[in-house]
Order: sequence, then structure tokens, then C-alpha cells
Amino acid sequence: MSDLNPFKIAQQQLDEAAKKLGLDPATHELLRWPQREFRFTLPVRMDNGRIKIFHGYRVQYNHARGPTKGGLRWHPDETIDTVRALAAWMTWKCAVVNIPLGGGKGGVTCNPKELSDNEKERLARAYIRAVARELGTHRDIPAPDVYTTPQIMAWMMDEFETIHGEAHPGVITGKPIPIGGSQGRGDATARGGAYVVREAARAIKLDVTNASYAIQGFGNAGQFAATLHKEILGGGRLMAVSDSRGGVISKNGLDPEEIVKYKLETGKVEGFPDTQPISNADLLELDVDILYPSALEGAITESNAAKIKAKVICELANGPTTPAADHILHQAGKLVLPDFLANAGGVTVSYFELVQNMYNYYWTLDDVHRQLDARMTDAFAAVFETRERAKVHMRLAAYMVAVTRVAEACKLRGWV
Repeated sequence: MSDLNPFKIAQQQLDEAAKKLGLDPATHELLRWPQREFRFTLPVRMDNGRIKIFHGYRVQYNHARGPTKGGLRWHPDETIDTVRALAAWMTWKCAVVNIPLGGGKGGVTCNPKELSDNEKERLARAYIRAVARELGTHRDIPAPDVYTTPQIMAWMMDEFETIHGEAHPGVITGKPIPIGGSQGRGDATARGGAYVVREAARAIKLDVTNASYAIQGFGNAGQFAATLHKEILGGGRLMAVSDSRGGVISKNGLDPEEIVKYKLETGKVEGFPDTQPISNADLLELDVDILYPSALEGAITESNAAKIKAKVICELANGPTTPAADHILHQAGKLVLPDFLANAGGVTVSYFELVQNMYNYYWTLDDVHRQLDARMTDAFAAVFETRERAKVHMRLAAYMVAVTRVAEACKLRGWV
């Protein structure tokens, strides 16, 4: 469906914020489009000796507030419009948590599950050879995303340093700790989300110690959300989880540590003892207090939004709620913590990694957690205050905060 084109959704969300802010036409039009985008054709020798052609992308959406920053996805359905949308959301994400970076994103159309480790390394190095002149700590800094890993980042950094003949650890974030990665990066996305849920619960006076929660999507972010929710919020009952194969529910609640262990051992959540099966669609409509949509985009639409019962919806996935669904949820009194606020913990700790790389001094895990907590708490406060003042839903409020900051930087530079 054309209305689910992710970049059109990103533009539509911006348009709504621009109208509410009374943004002048030139600034509005500037912010609707990427400033620079690149496409690459990548020939890679496979293990069988044959050459396979891959297609790669890098979008540098806006650098008014600093070098562009954003992940690199390897996915069979990757398109330029997906990358554009994610680069736009990265722009607003960096602005809403007030870190001095712009937004970017990259991708390669491939199925990494079909690639050997050697083929992945050759593809990673081919991508960097194609894009190296556009990267740098003062230009554009990639990071891991869907189906890319710290090891892939390590190969990419090494290729960049080989090309330049000198050390550049900050050119890539999300690296393994022994070669410049940051403490606290592994669970940063979910940890940031849990901090925001904690602040949201305080704002709406929800007793989180007895609150129930469910998680759709049980990859990295979903698994950490299961355990960190209890750690950071001081309680709660995990009722259901699901992954791409299906889900499980227990009326007595699930043990977060045990379900994560089961998933890591078996690769699925189906079959977890003393549970009943539940579909991804039905999980979204459960009568729980807090819902974590942590899978891919487009999970909550106008067709199911009215059936969502959760009081707080924390979007750990990118783009899980469509614009039409946002309005339905808002009218029903639901508090949606939008993706570019709720899952900004990842890019925030990536920024911390960049800072540490730049001055070659590394923080303790407690330092990282304390700084992340402060950033996420301040970001929620700014967005919630805007929501209350402007009488808008949380996503629009977050856009208003972020777009105001990016527009100010564009004007100060004399671009508009």
C-alpha cells in the first residue's frame, strides 16, 4: 500500500508538526528531503568463486546540528525509501535527546542469513570502499542496525583505517569493546525506553510496581526490555511476548530471565513451559498496562488501533504506528512514547562512544547509565511539557521539540 511507504509517513509526520509550529515554507520544504543520498553497486566474490552484485545506500538527511549519525541495515526488503525515512527519524531522534548530531542511515539489500561470515566480511569491506570518502567523525558516522553486528562494524572500521592509513575509531560506533566500543551499548535502546516508561508512569500516576506489560518482537531490544523493565521500574508483570514465529502468554506472568534464556537457547518463544500460544496481532490487543512494540514498522494501524488497551505504548521498533493510528490512540487517551524518543537510547550511547573515541578516554558502565538516564529524562520532560501545552499527541509533541531545534540550526547557518 502506498500510504504505508515509510518515507511518505515520515514526511506526513513532519508536515503535521510544521503546520502546528507555523514553520515558514522554505524551512519546511528543506526539512522534507535528504540533503545528500548515495546509491552503490557492490560486486562481492562469494565463497563459490562467483561474483554477486549487491545494492547499497547511504542517506545523510540533515547535518545542521552536527555530523550525520545512523545505523546500517542489511535486509532483503531494503529500499531507498526505507533508508530515507529512517534517516529522517534519526535527524529528529538526535534532536529530541539534544545530542549535537544530524541524522543519517544506510542499507544493503541482501539476506544476511544466506551469507557466510567470510561473505559478510567481503560485503562489509565493499560497502566501506564505496562510501569511505563520505564518512568521518566530522562528516557521517554509521552504526549497527537490523542484521548488522559489532563484528561487522569492526570489519568496516578496519577497512576505513586501511584506506586512510591511520586510526579512526570514531568513524563507526557499535564496535566491540576491545577496539573502542562503549560500555552499555548492548542494552542501550531498551534501557533508554525503560527510563522513558518510568518517567511516563510518574507523569500519569501509573503504579508500575503492579503494572502488567507485553512485548511484541523479542530480538535484542525486546529481550532487554523484558528484564530491564523490572530492574528500572521496580516491578511489573510480564504477561506475553512474541517473535516472528509466534508468541506465548501466561495468566500468571512470565519470568523475564527464563523466557530470555529460552529464546536464546531455542531461537523462539513458542513452546515455553506453562504458557498458551498467542499471535502477534492478538498480543497487541491484550489488556495490559504497558505495551512494547519492538518488531518492524507498521504493526499498529487504523484497523487495530481502537482495539489497543494498553495505557502506555513504548515504541522500541522504528515506525510501528501509522499516522492514522496515532490519532485514534490519542483520542482514546493512550500515551504513545514515539520511536524517536523511546528508542533513542541506542544513538545516545553511540554518541557517548564517539565522544570517548574522540578524546581516547573511556567511561565506566555507571557513567554511561547515569548520562543516559539524564538525557532520556530531560527528553521526556521536554516532549511531555509540549504535549500538555499544545494539546497534541506525544509523537507530534516530540516532532515539535525536534523540528524546532533543527530549524533553529538551519536558520542560524543562514540556509533559510
